[in-house]
Amino acid sequence: MTARTVPRSLDTPVRVDSWLWAIRVYKTRSAATTACRAGHVRVNGDKAKAAQTVKPGDELRVRISGFDRILIVRQTLTKRVGAPVAALAYEDRTPPREPVAALGVRDRGAGRPTKRERREIDRLCGRD
Repeated sequence: MTARTVPRSLDTPVRVDSWLWAIRVYKTRSAATTACRAGHVRVNGDKAKAAQTVKPGDELRVRISGFDRILIVRQTLTKRVGAPVAALAYEDRTPPREPVAALGVRDRGAGRPTKRERREIDRLCGRD
């Protein structure tokens, strides 16, 4: 007799760390587990442990690089899938980010700015 893998139903609850890895929010499952332990993942408003289960209809707030992503679970996945298929498994309700002005960065060892460069920096920063 050979062992068969039984495919999970789309409504079967799965671990939150496994689901976040499967929909490609985190590169590795261990990174998703670490984020859960650090308190960066919330399920329906409550901090989630890595083994907490999610099901369709749950709201996840995932903090990544200082910003919260708000995801609504549409279907549960246990295996990592391609990006187009993963995008169908959740609804992204993240509000658009405000544009951040880029600051001029000088190369290390470039010396002091010239008078012309200083005026350009002041103009860029809005200090006319």
